[in-house]
Amino acid sequence: MNLTEIRFEVAARHRPVALIQDDLPAGGAAAPYVAVEAPVVEGQPLAVRLTGRDVVLEARHDPGAGAHGRVTLTAHVQGRAVRRSPRELAGALRHRHRALSRPDAPVTTLGLALTGTHVTVLTRGADGWTARGRLDLADELDTRDEAWLATLAADSTGAHRWGRFGQLGLRDLRLATHADGTTYHLPDGRLLLTATSAGPGFFDTAHTSVWALDPVTLDLEHRGDVFFRRPDAPGVFGDHACHLVRDGARWLLATSTWGDFDTSRSMRITYAESDADLTRGQHVLDTRPLDVPTTGVPAVGVWDPHLVRDGERWLVGYVVATRYFRFGPALATGPALDALTLRAVDTASRECEGTTLLRDPGADDAWRVLASSKDRRAYPVCDLDLAPLGRLAAPYPSNIPWPTLARTGAGWLLAAFDGTEQGGRLTGYGTHGDVVLMRSVPH
Repeated sequence: MNLTEIRFEVAARHRPVALIQDDLPAGGAAAPYVAVEAPVVEGQPLAVRLTGRDVVLEARHDPGAGAHGRVTLTAHVQGRAVRRSPRELAGALRHRHRALSRPDAPVTTLGLALTGTHVTVLTRGADGWTARGRLDLADELDTRDEAWLATLAADSTGAHRWGRFGQLGLRDLRLATHADGTTYHLPDGRLLLTATSAGPGFFDTAHTSVWALDPVTLDLEHRGDVFFRRPDAPGVFGDHACHLVRDGARWLLATSTWGDFDTSRSMRITYAESDADLTRGQHVLDTRPLDVPTTGVPAVGVWDPHLVRDGERWLVGYVVATRYFRFGPALATGPALDALTLRAVDTASRECEGTTLLRDPGADDAWRVLASSKDRRAYPVCDLDLAPLGRLAAPYPSNIPWPTLARTGAGWLLAAFDGTEQGGRLTGYGTHGDVVLMRSVPH
């Protein structure tokens, strides 16, 4: 039975929301993805702060203003108040801050998060976390500077917890593989996944995380986070949309430079090599360019790398965008990752990404290129020349869920996601999604 003949049904869904994923020691952070939270005591004012050299970021809950209090966010850089970032356009976001500052239900917890260059105040109630205000500090402060990050600390007017920022949702799920494309398993038999941990805003508030998936129970467990130094810019970035590859005794991790999304310059792909245990813990990796070819195509960006070594050659799948946002899958081959030539590119699709290479056991293990097409609401299956062969017979959730598949003892498992947002109307698109897990079923 080839890939297009396998039928899938949804078997489980997850939404692992956490403002703080792991606690941090008393001071210092490796990346600008941290948060502090504190319980609200009825009738008592509360403030939580993130402080660094020449910087104070503060969230307050005043119980005396309105039925459920009032929430405020302030940022002081070198003693000067940041009223509104110049990058927040037209004042609309500032007005929305005011509209959201008075919760319409009881608040149990006050939170403050720094994700990339954005600082956000959130409250938690019966419906979970809701963002109440946000500032972009990009024009005020280099939050990615490692020397400054080493001075970060948290405090509050009450008991508090601080640590590494978690996620409001997960997207871009990708199974870790061996270099030959076979699925990587942890020693206990679980599968290893990378994902984009969504922050409280657009793509530049997200980062890469590592998860374990039990192929039997379908339980999902967070294991770590990975951040990146770039070859052409100082600081630590939350780049994401990754592929983690076990290549002999080393790890390769290819990623897309979404950590400071900027349409004025091309999106790129970088990769890192490491002999550290990337299956757990926090890591900051040095990267270098993965120069995937776009020969003859007026490309404005490339992303979503997937790497496979087929004998003496590498196969590299990725996405080529001819404008924001019109993009489709591409495939390059070569004897080394720094010697790739373009084999095929799809410039006809409008929004098709998540390029994935997989052997088809029903076609003598021939390589297939899988992707996710938003306009067709389907997972197309192609050969290495990107000639269409059909599509996966699988439910297609909202947004553009990547097709990442593994063979298990019970058949095939497909890990995807959807576009469900979290955190209220201020966070908006970028906080997706739910993890959607599917199993193959008999015909």
